[in-house]
Parts: sequence; C-alpha cells; structure tokens
Amino acid sequence: MCRNIRTLFNFEPPATELEIRDAALQFVRKLSGFNVPSKANAAAFDRAVAEVAGSARELIASLVTTAEPRDRAVEAERARVRSAARFGGMRSGSD
Repeated sequence: MCRNIRTLFNFEPPATELEIRDAALQFVRKLSGFNVPSKANAAAFDRAVAEVAGSARELIASLVTTAEPRDRAVEAERARVRSAARFGGMRSGSD
C-alpha cells in the first residue's frame, strides 16, 4: 500500500504524535489521491487525517505483545543496510 507508512507499534521510545499524524497523512493522501487538497476539499481532508490519526493512536494504545520493544536506532540501521544492498549505495552527483 503506502511504502512511506512505517510500523509504529512496539518501539522504544514509543511512536510520537507527529509520527502517528504523518502516517495518517500518508494514508489519507493515498486514499484521496491528493498531496495537497483544494480549498473545497481541505476541511474533509484535514478531518480525515485527524480521524485516522485518532484511530491509529487508539489502535497502538490497545495492542498487546509479549515481544521486547524494538529499538529505533537498530531498526533504522537495518533499513539503511537493506537500502544500500537494494540500491547499491548511491553516491551524490558532486564527484
């Protein structure tokens, strides 16, 4: 679905309000097809982002697990390694 939406559950430190809102924004953008809605659609778009964020926050708070929380720094490093392996360590154009 949305490759930019990341897992937010069971991390240490927990997901922030901004991370939850950003995930909701990506989801609503994908559903609506708008990066930035027109003035006529702005209220509905913003309301949808707030409602999705609220639902996501409620979901994350109600989920339970016996697994140890994942460390954000470790997961970020794993993602960098996967990206480098997939895309071959792309270099900047200044060379």
